[in-house]
Amino acid sequence: MKTLQIVILSLFVLGFASCKDDKNNEIPVSNVAEAVSTFYLIRHAEKDRSDPQNSDPELNQAGLGRAMHWAEILNDVALDVVYSTDYQRTAMTASPISVKKDIDVQYYDPQNIDIEQFKADNLNKNVLVVGHSNTTPDFANRLLDDEVYGQMDDTDNGSLFIVTIINGMATSQRLEINCSCPSRD
Repeated sequence: MKTLQIVILSLFVLGFASCKDDKNNEIPVSNVAEAVSTFYLIRHAEKDRSDPQNSDPELNQAGLGRAMHWAEILNDVALDVVYSTDYQRTAMTASPISVKKDIDVQYYDPQNIDIEQFKADNLNKNVLVVGHSNTTPDFANRLLDDEVYGQMDDTDNGSLFIVTIINGMATSQRLEINCSCPSRD
């Protein structure tokens, strides 16, 4: 009889302990840490087109105004990193933002970037990427792992692509930012 009581008590304790273990394995949603990365991608501002042979022109007057405008637009964004291709027009576009945010510009080559490593390096960061009409939409697509955006028109200097990756799930939007910058020469 005593043995039967011990067996019943043991089963009760084991049953209670197994229920308790099941509850411990459940993780409340509020305790799950989210990995959130947000990428802001823009094309360089208007470039000087006076010398068609120049493959690395600076910004024109309108472009300088737009670069300052981008710094104002992104003023309230807590950027952690600013990337630019190694061209005068992209560096000049990134410069007012990097100065305002006190962030050094890091240069990247869009043709030779390991996108998965880039995502890993920028996990939980707000990142600005300054590129070109033929690289910016492609970079957004690579971050999304989907072909969402086509090549930009060569006169489009006001598109802002925002790619947000939350726990590996990417979403995006494209905004058209108007600028009352000085007219083109």
